[in-house]
Amino acid sequence: MLVPILITLYVIISLTMVISLLLNGVRPSKTLAWLLAIFTIPVAGALLYILFGRNRRKSKMFSQKHQTAPNDQFKNEDCRPEISANKEKITSLISNTSKCPVTCYNHLELLKDGRNTFESIFNALEEAKEHIHLQYYIFEDGLLADKLLEVFERKVAENVTIRLLYDGIGSYSLSKKYLKKLKGIGVETAQFLPFKFGRFLSSLNYRNHRKIIVIDNKIGFTGGINISDKYLKGDPALGKWHDTHLKIEGEAVDFLNRTFVTDWFLASVKKVDLNTLKIYRTQKKYTSLQIVPSSPDDDFDVMEQVYFSIINSAEKYLYIVNPYIIPNHAILQALITAALSGVDVKILMSSSTDIKLVDWCVRAYFESYLKAGIKIYLYEEGFLHSKVMLCDDEIASIGTANLDNRSLQQNYEAQVFVYDNELCRKMKSDFLSDCDKSTLLSDYEKFKSRSWGKKLIEGFAKLLSPLL
Repeated sequence: MLVPILITLYVIISLTMVISLLLNGVRPSKTLAWLLAIFTIPVAGALLYILFGRNRRKSKMFSQKHQTAPNDQFKNEDCRPEISANKEKITSLISNTSKCPVTCYNHLELLKDGRNTFESIFNALEEAKEHIHLQYYIFEDGLLADKLLEVFERKVAENVTIRLLYDGIGSYSLSKKYLKKLKGIGVETAQFLPFKFGRFLSSLNYRNHRKIIVIDNKIGFTGGINISDKYLKGDPALGKWHDTHLKIEGEAVDFLNRTFVTDWFLASVKKVDLNTLKIYRTQKKYTSLQIVPSSPDDDFDVMEQVYFSIINSAEKYLYIVNPYIIPNHAILQALITAALSGVDVKILMSSSTDIKLVDWCVRAYFESYLKAGIKIYLYEEGFLHSKVMLCDDEIASIGTANLDNRSLQQNYEAQVFVYDNELCRKMKSDFLSDCDKSTLLSDYEKFKSRSWGKKLIEGFAKLLSPLL
C-alpha cells in the first residue's frame, strides 16, 4: 500500500515541477534538460531541480524591502564619464537595472593583495566615528579576525555602531566562541541564509558572495578579498593568494552602504535608515564609477548583461583576470565574436584552482578560446583570485563576480565599474606584467592534440558547468 502512495506522491510533485518549468522557464534548452532529468532520473532528478533549477527571478526568495536607489541628497546631473559613445549605453544599462547612476565625486585607491589591503582597512577602521558595516562571504577565525576583534572593542567603547554580516555557508567554519566574543563587546551580527535543514533545499544554492566594508558612509572597501589568513600566509597547495580590492571615498560609498543595508535587513529583519546619513563628496570630480549589486532576486540577469555588453563594446582590447571562467552560451559567444572581430582578447588565470572539478571545467573551454584566437595565460606564482575585466582603456571592472553561472545568476555579488583612463592604463600595465610571468597558451592545434583522457574528464566536468 505504501509504494503506490509514494509513487502517486512523486508523480504529483513531478507534475508540479513540470508546470513550474513551463510557466517560469527562461531558456528552452535548459527547460528541456530539467524535464528530462525529472522523468528519467527518479527522485534524484526532482531533488536536483529543487536545489539548482528553480527560477528565482520569477519566484523571489525575498521581498526587497530596501532598494539601492539613491537618497534625496543625491544629485548627478553634471556627471558624465569620459567614455566613447558605444560604451555610454553600458552606464544606462546599469542605471536602469541596478538603479545605480554614475557617480563622479569619488577618490579611488587600487589595492593589490592581502597585506596592502588589510593595512588600508585597519587604518580606515580607526577613523570610524559613527558606524562600521562589514559583509563577507568568508569570515574565518585567525590572526585577521582577532585583530578585527581588538579594533571593534575599542570602537564600540567610542560609541561606534558595528554590524557584521557573514554568509551561512562561506563562513560555516566561523566559531561560536568568536561570535560570542563579538556579541559580548557589543557587535551586532547576522548570518545570511544559515545552514539549517528546514531551509536547506531552498537556500543552499543562493549564497552572498559580497565583500563590503563601509565606514561612516564616507569610506568603502570592496573587491575579491575575504577575511582569511591565507591572504597573509598563503596556501599550502596553491601558494600565495593574489587579489584585487578597492578603497572608495566619496558619494559612491552610499551605494555600497545601501547594498549592505538591504542584505542586513534580509538576514536580520532589522532596518537601518540611511536617508539620515550624509553623502560625502570629494571636492572635485576625480573618478567616475558605478556600484553594481546583483542577486537572484533581480528582475534581470544584471551582471551577465553588463559583462556581455562590455565584451561586445570592445574595439581594441579586452583583458580578463578571473579564477572561475565557466561561461554560459551568451558570454562564450561574445568572447569568441570579439576575438574573431580583431579585438585583442587575453585571459589570465592561475595554472590550477582550489577545486579540481572546477579546474577541469574551466579548461574544458580552452579549445574554443584558442580556436577563436583568444590568448590564455596561466599564472604559476600562487593563486589569482581577482575578478577583473579591462576594456579599451575606458572601463575597469573590479569586484566579487566570477564569469560562471553561480555568480551571474545565483549569488549575491557586488562589482564596481570604473570609467577612468589613468586607472585602466595602470591596471593594463599590471595585467601585461603578470602575463609576462605566465605560461602562454596560443597554439590551438597543439592543445587540441591533448590526450583523450583529459578531454573526457573535461567533457564530463563541462556537463556540470550549470551547477558550478
